[in-house]
Amino acid sequence: MKKCFERIKITIKENYKFLIFLVAFYFTLTIPLPYYIHAPGGLIDISSKVKIENEVDINGSLNLSYVTEMRGNVLTYLLSYVVPGWDLTSKDNYALENETYEDVLYRNKLMLEEANANATIVAYTKANKEIKIKKQNYYVIYVDEKADTTLKVGDEIINIEGSNISSMKDYINIVSKANVGDNLNIKVIDRDGIEKVRSAKVFLRDDVKVTGIIAISKYDLETKPNIEFDFKESESGPSGGLMMTLAIYNKLTDEDLTKGLKIVGTGTIDVDGNVGEISGIEYKIKGAVKEGADLFIAPSGKNYDEALAIIKKNHYNIDLIGVSTFDDALNYLKSM
Repeated sequence: MKKCFERIKITIKENYKFLIFLVAFYFTLTIPLPYYIHAPGGLIDISSKVKIENEVDINGSLNLSYVTEMRGNVLTYLLSYVVPGWDLTSKDNYALENETYEDVLYRNKLMLEEANANATIVAYTKANKEIKIKKQNYYVIYVDEKADTTLKVGDEIINIEGSNISSMKDYINIVSKANVGDNLNIKVIDRDGIEKVRSAKVFLRDDVKVTGIIAISKYDLETKPNIEFDFKESESGPSGGLMMTLAIYNKLTDEDLTKGLKIVGTGTIDVDGNVGEISGIEYKIKGAVKEGADLFIAPSGKNYDEALAIIKKNHYNIDLIGVSTFDDALNYLKSM
């Protein structure tokens, strides 16, 4: 050990300049920059993320295509110019000045929970299974940069001006009856579980009285058969809503919608079964093709048009359909 220690000291002494250079070079490459890197991701078997009592087995798979996202530093910034498919996105396009990266992550977590709840409500209703909404809570997911408010992303809204909130319509009604410039008191429970009184000033946007926030519903559901979700901490966002709805429905009914195929898709879902657009369709198509998908389901409109253009440009061998509702997707899969 003594000889080994002496040898290490000699090696360090003889090469200390090079070692200092290596350390300095490493820290230079990891200096954070105001960018994010977006690249094609892979597939998540969405069926594996949900468990239902006495569920039906399937032969194929229903998958969610995702975008790989990395925080920008000197190394990833340089690599984005040489690695095909790596694109730079300015931090200004990613989050608001009044938001932190943690706010974005927390919002995406809440949106995943809402998407799963919407998917459950739509799928159970379409499959004629028992489902009951026991409770509905409301969380702030967005605060406009122009808003004059102390509300934060993640605040659970309890009441506004002393009136309890049983739906977001209640909140909107109270704001609409207030005067422009009124400072409204809003009782909330923050992310740490602490009850607080926030404030929000009423202002006009497109001739409508607003406080500059967006809130979403978080449901407490009772279902029969029972359902459980299993997502990783790193998995979030609402873009898997459509595919989750299909996966839940597929487990509740006897017919296998996949017909043995690898089906990939993306799109949000609301409580009425409407499919909404998402971002990053280019990366999701490329990820699906890379993983050998047979069919890609995209939201109709802009997303579908972009996906079709990418498939034609790169001569990809994958079928593509566009859907506006859950019923559109369901009817297509049943008719295959």
